[in-house]
Amino acid sequence: MQNRRSETSSILRNIDWPTVLIYLAMVICGVVSIYAASYDFDEASLFSADEFSGKQIRWIGLAFALGFVILLINARMYETYAYPIYLAVMILLLITPFVAHDIKGSRSWISFGAMSLQPAEFAKFATALALAKLFSGYQFVLNAKFTNYVMAVGIIVLPVILILAQNETGSALTFMALFFVLYREGMSGLILFTAMLAVVIFVIAIKFTETAVLGIPTGEFVVLLIVAVIMIGMAVMYSRRTEIGRNLIIWFAAVGLIEWLLSGPLGIEIPALAITLSAVAVACIYLVFEAIHRRRRKILIACGAAVFSVGFMFSVNFAFNQLQPHQQQRIKVVLGIEEDLRGAGYNVNQSKIAIGSGGFFGKGFLNGTQTKLKYVPEQHTDFIFCTIGEEKGFMGAAAVVALYVALILRIIAMAERQPKTFGRVYAYCVASYLIFHFCINIGMVIGLCPVIGIPLPFFSYGGSSLWGFTILLFILLKLDSSRRSALSY
Repeated sequence: MQNRRSETSSILRNIDWPTVLIYLAMVICGVVSIYAASYDFDEASLFSADEFSGKQIRWIGLAFALGFVILLINARMYETYAYPIYLAVMILLLITPFVAHDIKGSRSWISFGAMSLQPAEFAKFATALALAKLFSGYQFVLNAKFTNYVMAVGIIVLPVILILAQNETGSALTFMALFFVLYREGMSGLILFTAMLAVVIFVIAIKFTETAVLGIPTGEFVVLLIVAVIMIGMAVMYSRRTEIGRNLIIWFAAVGLIEWLLSGPLGIEIPALAITLSAVAVACIYLVFEAIHRRRRKILIACGAAVFSVGFMFSVNFAFNQLQPHQQQRIKVVLGIEEDLRGAGYNVNQSKIAIGSGGFFGKGFLNGTQTKLKYVPEQHTDFIFCTIGEEKGFMGAAAVVALYVALILRIIAMAERQPKTFGRVYAYCVASYLIFHFCINIGMVIGLCPVIGIPLPFFSYGGSSLWGFTILLFILLKLDSSRRSALSY
């Protein structure tokens, strides 16, 4: 009994209290915002069981209890049972589509009487534990061999596939944030650059597909022009000064020869697209030759990026057509291709009106007209930030952003002071999840990102989200408190 009291006292003494205080501030502000977004005129009570705020208070109470239990568990247990926890949650994700009810086309919620839970939210901490366990293995180095990459990516991708099977695209995309953890642990920055390049190409190819330049869709022309300029520039850069003129002549002659063969003897009409592609192809061939001759691996990487860019550009339209019609519509609205203020763009348009009407100091608590009249659907869940912007104005919205920045910076600081790889990797997983949710949720509320249906952590209504992030955060607090105590893990 004395040992248990001593252990509890040690936990309370070593816990990172600034993080706990930020957490408490967030959940309290969250439940007040939920009340403001959803209260009933006839029964306006914050604690009413019939109000979303009253239900959220019960979820918060259970979350506090859950957090306290997590702190009492020996920190070594989280590392020891990381893989079994991951496996159990993956099995739960696997059976979810077969036992869950269809809610707006999604089968991701399991009902337990009057209570429903979304297993995808709990897959976050399970995946973080498994990834941390993998990296903490004996002499595990991500770049040591290719199979290490396969295992790390496999741990991340498996829940993505299982959640996509539930038709929950937004929740599945959240796990992509964990690739930033791989970058922190040694993954080449070229992989992240390739991912960013793919996003840029996708946006350009989709946004500028309606117009044409020289018979080529504007999006494809821009991408090809950028690639061609980069490849020509590299061809010049990696040539000796005495060879620059000669190489440019050879390069232009090769492109001209290709055009002459097609239009002359073969009588084929040459579109501008073929000319541009031939220019890129000739530059790539030249650079590959130079890379082999001079043993410069970076040139081969650049050529691979060029080939990837061109190939991905031509596959964009095919990939875009595989999306659901409502998903295509949301992307088009965000990119400004279409303006659907009564359909896919309605939520975002009303949200921007609400935030803009709040001004600098806001309209005051419960005085938001957009909020009162329920102009924004799902305002107490995914669009809770627009309630804050309308009632508290720029200052309130800035305070919320400051809370998230403070929490994320605190978590990163905890990550860097962990003595073991397990704690460091897990902490960066938590930070990555929070950054993704924070940026994407606020981005979609103000119209910078497509509406993909992910909550604002600790603010949006929902027990699964609150519990999932509470588990994530309190496991980290336990690992960090054990770092400074006599309890080893």
